[in-house]
Amino acid sequence: MLKNLIYKRQPVKLNNLSGNLKMSTSNSNTSVYDQDFYLWIQETIQALQLSKLDPKEIPHLIEELEDMGNSQKDALESNLIRVLQHLLKWKYQKHKRTDSWRASITEHSLRLNRAFKKSPSLRPYFAQVFDECYSDARLIASRETGLELEVFPQECPFDPKDVLYRDWE
Repeated sequence: MLKNLIYKRQPVKLNNLSGNLKMSTSNSNTSVYDQDFYLWIQETIQALQLSKLDPKEIPHLIEELEDMGNSQKDALESNLIRVLQHLLKWKYQKHKRTDSWRASITEHSLRLNRAFKKSPSLRPYFAQVFDECYSDARLIASRETGLELEVFPQECPFDPKDVLYRDWE
């Protein structure tokens, strides 16, 4: 995997000092790479764009790094949609509640929390896509339950922190 190839010999520590990226090698385990993978991706892309690496290789490496970051965003959106979908079913089909729904809410909330623990810089993206993901979850919940779309409010009835609460009852 690209992650292992880049850091196999020497981890890279990225420092953002006064808006200027400075890359320095370090044997410390406290690199941005270890603390926040998504942030590392973003800073590495920027650092590569400013460096003097072989120009033929830079576009390929940037493309791979962007894909890695997009994968993290896609997983966040997928988990957010799933939590919102099951929260809607939980709220609007009380008579059909199942342990499976509760488990799904918990599972996907845990996945979101784990993503934020690994990559705290994804939190703003979570806020950015929250309404769009709710809209998707609303449509999916309507189709899955057979309830009219209008049964579910156009504006999300759940606070973002509710989505991250793993013990929903």
